[in-house]
Amino acid sequence: MKTRQKKSIRAKNYANKSSHVCPICCIIPPHMMDHIIMHGNDKMRAYALQTLRSSEQFRGKREVMGNVSFAVSPGQKRRTVYDAAEGETLPGALIRAEDGPPSRDIAVNEAYDGAGATYDLFHDVFERNSIDDQGLRLDSTVHYGTRYDNAFWNGNQMVYGDGDGQLFNRFTIAIDVIGHELTHGVTQYEAGLIYKGESGALNESFSDVFGSLVKQRSLNQSVNQADWLIGAGLLAPGVNGAALRSLKEPGTAYDDPMLGKDPQPAFYKDLYRGSQDNGGVHINSSIPNHAFYLAAMEIGGFAWEKTGKIWYIALRDTLRSRANFRRAASATINIAGELYGQSSEEQLAVRNAWKTVGVI
Repeated sequence: MKTRQKKSIRAKNYANKSSHVCPICCIIPPHMMDHIIMHGNDKMRAYALQTLRSSEQFRGKREVMGNVSFAVSPGQKRRTVYDAAEGETLPGALIRAEDGPPSRDIAVNEAYDGAGATYDLFHDVFERNSIDDQGLRLDSTVHYGTRYDNAFWNGNQMVYGDGDGQLFNRFTIAIDVIGHELTHGVTQYEAGLIYKGESGALNESFSDVFGSLVKQRSLNQSVNQADWLIGAGLLAPGVNGAALRSLKEPGTAYDDPMLGKDPQPAFYKDLYRGSQDNGGVHINSSIPNHAFYLAAMEIGGFAWEKTGKIWYIALRDTLRSRANFRRAASATINIAGELYGQSSEEQLAVRNAWKTVGVI
C-alpha cells in the first residue's frame, strides 16, 4: 500500500493530469436533463436548456479565483459561503465565513453546514485535512443563475442553483448532494479517475458513497437505519420519485413523466455500454454503489467506520486514473484483508458484495 507521503506527492502533481477528471461534476445527470428537454412543459424545457448553457462555461477550463487564498493551517476548518445573487460570476458576495453567525438565508446555512459535515467526516474518521489534505478552504456559492437546476464542483469550489421549483428544490437541501460534490474534489487530488467509462462511473460512485456517509454520520445512522438514497428531498412536490439514486435498490429512485425512469443497473451484466453520459458515468455508478451497500450491510454497524475506511484507502492509496470495476474490487478486497485480516468477516463481506453485483 502506498504511504501517505507518496500520496501527498501525487496530490501536488495533480496539475499535470487535470485532464483526468471532469472539468465540471454535476449532480444532475445529462440523461435526466435530456428527458426534461424532450418531455417537459415549456418552462421546464427553458430551465433545463438554460442550465445546460450556464454549465457550458466551465467545460474544458477552470474558473480563475484570484481573490481567494486557499492556504490555511493544517487541521483547521475554514468555510466561506458566497451569494451569486442569480448571476453567474464566481464566487459572488461573501455572506458567511468560518465562525460567523448564521445567515437569514437557509441556503447559505445549508451550504455552510454541509461543507462542515463533509470536512468532519474526512478529518475525524479518515484523518484528512480538507479536500486536498493540505487545508484547502471550502468555498461555496449559492443562488447561482436563475432557477439553475444543478449543483457542481468546478475544481475550485462548490456551486449551487436554486432549482426551478417545479422539478427540483434548492440544491443545498440535501446534505448528501453536498458531500457528493465535495468528494469529487477528493478524487481530483487522489486517484484522479478519468471521467469516462468505468473509471468515470467509479468517480461518480465514490462521490455517492461518501455523500451517503456524510449524511449517515450527520444523522448518527447505522447501516440498518440509513435510507441509502442520494438526493432525498431534492425532488419538488408532485414529482414521482424519492431521490436521484438509490444504493440499496438501483433503478428505483424515480419514475416520472418529466424526469424519465431511473436507468441505473444493479448488476454488471446490465452495464450500459453506449456512448452517452461519457460512457454511462452516472448510469453505471450504481454497480459499485450497490457493492458498497452490500458490503456495508454485511459488515454492519456504522458504514463509515469499516466499509468507508476500506473504500477511502482504495481511493487514496491504490486506485489510479484508469481504474475499472475489477481493479476497484481487487483493491477493496485486498485492503479489507490488510486492515482486518485475510479471510476476515470484513474481507469476505467485500468479496461477496463484488461477486453479487457480478464484477468478479
